[in-house]
Formats: sequence, structure tokens, C-alpha cells
Amino acid sequence: MSSTAAAQLSRILHLIPRLADGEAHDLAEVAGEVGADRRVVLRDIQSLSERFEAPGGFVEGLQIYLDADGKVSVLPNHFLRPMRLTRGELCALELGLAMLRAERPAEEHAAIEGARERLGEAISRLPDNDLGDHRVAELAAAGSLERLRDLREAHRSGHKVRLTYRKGGEETASHRVICPYAIVFTSGMWYAVAHCESSDGVRFFRLDRVDDVELLEARYTRPRAFSVDDVMPDGKAFRAEDARTLRLRYSPAIARWIAEREGKTVAEDGSLVIEHPLADTDWAVRHVLQYGPDVTVLEPTEVREAVRRRLEVITRA
Repeated sequence: MSSTAAAQLSRILHLIPRLADGEAHDLAEVAGEVGADRRVVLRDIQSLSERFEAPGGFVEGLQIYLDADGKVSVLPNHFLRPMRLTRGELCALELGLAMLRAERPAEEHAAIEGARERLGEAISRLPDNDLGDHRVAELAAAGSLERLRDLREAHRSGHKVRLTYRKGGEETASHRVICPYAIVFTSGMWYAVAHCESSDGVRFFRLDRVDDVELLEARYTRPRAFSVDDVMPDGKAFRAEDARTLRLRYSPAIARWIAEREGKTVAEDGSLVIEHPLADTDWAVRHVLQYGPDVTVLEPTEVREAVRRRLEVITRA
């Protein structure tokens, strides 16, 4: 039997849910379940109940009862208390999940990403003084924290907002007056889901494309029928009527890596064809160029032409 800290942690993680039902359990039986003898389990239980250097006023110690008949029970209230994680703890969990994703097989990526997005939503609901210098575990910049605070304040208070916003692929910004219905974190980016007065419809505004946020005196009321799940049924910030498709073929040289990342299966010849949601031609060009000759744009034609024009500019430079 291993006596390492990892082995003890494994036993304790089994013991806590096993004993925390308020019932008395036979100690020898519990020890057999974790593959340890009675004395080892007693030491494990003692380590749960005895803590050193705990600050005054901290959560009370775990209450464990051991009777003369070898029965053990744990007061369950300790585990039923609702917990509120701090900002730092939430961020640490998000970072840990990002690192875990890189180590796990492709079939587990969807579950990990789902957990990360729920953490992002929890972080977005923190009070302003808890948001602090929150960082997201992504390679790309997720946008200005100050503008995120302003949008969250408008969302809470029901004030309209004037955005200075740059659409994907455009260098000049335009002004939009929006009513923020929700602030969401998905696919590594913050978005304002808002009614846009210019387009007279619900649109997604990516935070890293927002140059300025101005809270207006005018107020709005969010429709009772509005639901984030309705406008993001697949968890992605695309509207069905606006979404286009980028269809790419990755060569066998890189297809296996792409397949693992996307949770796909390569073809018999080792290549991989994937359809990506396309809302930004400029993003598509950058994505294609980073893989050089190992990716081919199958459709749409406009992206293929945009890649060709970008390559011409590069070769003339």
C-alpha cells in the first residue's frame, strides 16, 4: 500500500462522500473499500479533523464521531454549506482547465470547454470590486477590462450605451447605440449580446473590437421573452441568419493535430476537412496563412481571393 501524499489524498477523496451522510459506518468495511488497514484510515480521518495554523474565526473543524463498536460518522453540515469562490479561485480554476485541456484526449475537450465557459459566466457576474485584474487563460486578448466593467454596469442599471465599434476586417470604427441584454464569455472572448438600434435587431459585439463605451441617460427594458439560450443555442456567438461557413482542407502534415484539437477524425488519406463558422474574413485569412501550404480554402471564394490578395501584398513588400 502506498504511503505517499497522493495516495492519502485519493483515500480522503473517497472517505468524504462515503462518511458525510450522517450515518454510522463500520470502520473496517470503509478501510477495505480504500485498500488500507484500519489504523491508516484512522490517521486519514484525524488529518481531516486536526488543522494547524488555522486563523481565528475560520471555518470550524470537521466533526467526526468514533464509537466503541468501531463505527465512524461525520457531521454532514460541514459539506452542505454553500460555498462562494473568490475571484482568484475562479481564475485559478479557469487556468487549470485550460492546462488540463492540452493534456486530455479530444473526446474530453467539449466537457472541459463547457466548464470553462460556465466559469467565465460566473466571473462576469462578480461585483465590480471583485473583478479586479481578472485575466483569461487564452492566447488572444479578450478585450479591455474597463470597457467590460462599463458594459456590465449598463446591463445592470438598464442604461443604453453608445459604442465605438470596429467590425471584423474594417479599420475604421462606427458608432452604435445598443441595449445590452447579456454579457457572455464564449470561445475565449467576451461579448455583449445587445439590441442594436442601427440594425434594429439583436447582435453580438466582441469586446476586443470595442474602442469606447459611453453610458447614456436613456434607459431600456429587456424583453421578458429574451433568452441567451435562444440566441446562442450552440453556445457560439453567431446569429443563424448572419453566420457563414469557412470550409478548409488540412494536409496530412498537420491534420492529426487539428483533428485532436477539434475533436474530429482524419480521412483515409490523412487529411482533414472542417467547416468553421465564419463571421470575419480577416480572421479567416490570418487562420489560413498561419498554416502556409498545409491548408486549402475550399469555400467561400471571397476568402480564397482575400488570401491571394494578402499574399500578393506580402510578396511585394
